[in-house]
Amino acid sequence: MAALQHTPISLQSKTTASPPLSSALTPRTTTLAFSFSSTFSPIHLKLSASTLTARRTGSGSLGARMNASAAASYASALADVAKSNNTLETTSGDVEKIEKFFGEPSVFDFFINPTIDLEKKRQVLDDIAKSSALQPHTINFLNILVDARRIDLIKEIVKEFEVVYNKITDTELAIVSSVVKLESQHLAQIAKQVQKLTGAKNVRIKTEIDPSLVAGFTVRYGQSGSKLIDLSVKKQLEEIAAELDLGDIKLNL
Repeated sequence: MAALQHTPISLQSKTTASPPLSSALTPRTTTLAFSFSSTFSPIHLKLSASTLTARRTGSGSLGARMNASAAASYASALADVAKSNNTLETTSGDVEKIEKFFGEPSVFDFFINPTIDLEKKRQVLDDIAKSSALQPHTINFLNILVDARRIDLIKEIVKEFEVVYNKITDTELAIVSSVVKLESQHLAQIAKQVQKLTGAKNVRIKTEIDPSLVAGFTVRYGQSGSKLIDLSVKKQLEEIAAELDLGDIKLNL
C-alpha cells in the first residue's frame, strides 16, 4: 500500500574542517540535539548585504558542477551513517527539519556570512540543540559543515539526500499542488494512484499551495518532476480557451 511519509534524517560530526566522509561523522564530545522550534527567534542574525554578495554570486558552470558534486558527497556520507545506525527514516525526518530551518533567509544568511566567527555559529547550533529532537549525528553533521565552511551547500545537500533516500527505499516523490490544503484521505488516494503508475514500493507526498490553479490540483512525479497529472481548473480553462481560438464557431439559426 502506498505510504505517505515525511522523510527523516540523522548524522554525526566532529569539529575538524576535513571533508565529511561517512567515517568522519563521529559525534563531538558534547552531544548536540537541536530542534526547529517556532520559539527560536533569529534576532541575532543581522547581516550586511554587501558581505554576502561574493558568496551568493555564482562562479560559473564549473563552480556549479563542483558544488553539486560536493553536495552529493556530503549527502551520501550522511545516508551511509544513517544506514549503518539503522536510522535512515529518522534521519530523513531530520533533513526535512533542516530544510525548513535553513529556508528562513535570516538563518541561512547568518550561517553563510564569512564575517561571522565560526564559534558564534556553533553557539547558535548549540542553542538550537537545546530544544530540538534531531539525532546527535545530525547535529554533528551540521557542525562539520560549519567547520569546513560548507554550510552554504546545505540546500543542495538536502535535495541530494532526498535523491539518495528515495533510491535506497524505492520511494517515489510526488509533489501535489492545490489551492487549499487537501485532506489526508485525498492525499492517500493520490499516493495509491502514483504507486500504480510507477510501481514504486513507497510514495512520499509533498504538498504546495498554488492559488493560480483556481481549483483542483496537480501532481508531479518522476525524475525531476518530469511527469504531470493536471486536474486543475486552470488547465481546463486553458483547454477551453485553446478550443475557442482554434476551432470554427458554428451558429445554428
